[in-house]
Amino acid sequence: MTVHDVRLHAFRSDLADARLKGEVVAERFVAGRPARISASVADVRKAPGPDAGINTQFLFGDDVLVFEEVEGWAWVQGERDGYVGYVADTMLGTRDKAPTHIVSVPRTFVYPGSDLRFPRSGQLSMGSTVTVTGAAETRGTHYQLLASGEAIISGHLQRIGETAADYVAVAETFLGTPYLWGGVSGFGIDCSGLVQLSMRMAGSDVLRDSDMQAATIGEPLEPGPDFAGLRRGDLVFWKGHVAIMTDAETMIHANGHTMLVSREGLKEAVARIGYLYGGPTGFRRP
Repeated sequence: MTVHDVRLHAFRSDLADARLKGEVVAERFVAGRPARISASVADVRKAPGPDAGINTQFLFGDDVLVFEEVEGWAWVQGERDGYVGYVADTMLGTRDKAPTHIVSVPRTFVYPGSDLRFPRSGQLSMGSTVTVTGAAETRGTHYQLLASGEAIISGHLQRIGETAADYVAVAETFLGTPYLWGGVSGFGIDCSGLVQLSMRMAGSDVLRDSDMQAATIGEPLEPGPDFAGLRRGDLVFWKGHVAIMTDAETMIHANGHTMLVSREGLKEAVARIGYLYGGPTGFRRP
């Protein structure tokens, strides 16, 4: 049998994705049921329980396939990045209307109508997708209207298909965002989540975890003596960590040292991280 990564392929000894029949061993194979994330942020857990560790997150509007629902938990696979895990079944909705817009700022509020003075009805992260059905203006502020009647500031959305020119500039908008293990949103993000979301907004969908990114993004790079060959946009990998170069000497990363998305000199980071975890394991140029 082919060796499959359980993070990216839905299979267990008792149940597996029907598309994997003949490739993995399981007691039963099922076709995934299409669904869509209806919560602002959905934690994707290693096991079906509130105390299980979080591997990643899905955002509002993300499409998933559901393979099993038991006792309040759904075993799902994200269609965009292929990640497999368990989410609370209350965070699943139907795929009714195709999304038209994507949130293009780190965080935004959802209002019950087109007036910023209304108490907010929700909040969304960059990368969340919505279906816009109309527009409105109140006291000079422009809104996009959703089918629910709710409203989002027009300048916080862009049409799906529009992309940023520089993924590093997207990453820089997250400076000061809290570090969150498994996080992929403007409310909390980890190192590889920052890379994935920033690149997505620039039109490039990449895999989720740092080891996956280290094996697949762009091309390997030899930076030369004193890292002199690095430039803006290059990626630096350590075991279990990744950072984005903002220029030849400075990087941005979500990290457990500051517990924020922050800038740091590459050489300073290499010295600091090396004390506990060793030196960089690789460099890649997207």
